Amino acid sequence: MLLNIIKAFCVGLCASIPLGPIAIMVVQKSLSKGVKSGFMTGLGASTADTVFAVVALFFLAIAQNLMEKYSAEILIGGGVVIAVIGVLLAVSNPFRKADQIDKVDKVSSKDYFQGLLMALSNPGAILIIFGLFASFGLDLSGYGLTETVIVIFSLSLGGILYWFGVSYSLSLFRKRFKMSTLLLINRIAGFAIAGIGVCLFGYGLYELLF
Repeated sequence: MLLNIIKAFCVGLCASIPLGPIAIMVVQKSLSKGVKSGFMTGLGASTADTVFAVVALFFLAIAQNLMEKYSAEILIGGGVVIAVIGVLLAVSNPFRKADQIDKVDKVSSKDYFQGLLMALSNPGAILIIFGLFASFGLDLSGYGLTETVIVIFSLSLGGILYWFGVSYSLSLFRKRFKMSTLLLINRIAGFAIAGIGVCLFGYGLYELLF
């Protein structure tokens, strides 16, 4: 039991590490708005990873079948969502109502749901979870509901701690930048996310047509 809890924690940690749209968004939020905003975005991503973990544990065969059957449609839909979120981030100004950088550092449910939606829209995330389950040999067969919930919570905790560490570390550098520089970072990050979305959309369209 303890070994599986440790394995689940490592899965949650490793699932959060790959550089992608979520990581870029957390960097952008942490630098432009502060640790709370970055952490809330990462928390949304961790929630999505937990959902994927539940799917992997209980509906693995169904999920794999759907991924194989509708992979092109999933890529196209996910690409559109990610691209739209990226563009909205790029054209936004997190400082428009703030006289000082410190005033932007506040908790917002919008950050959480942006992270959640983007993570759920990324088809690669669920594949990473599947791969990590296999790599770590995480097997919960024979476990009851209570033990399974504990393991899933451990997985979620791994992701949460990772995103807190990232957002806190990045937020320490905020005051070293001018608002104009942070705004530029905001633009670059947003368009980078949009670019990833466009690539996913293009790849999905290619699979669908060819």
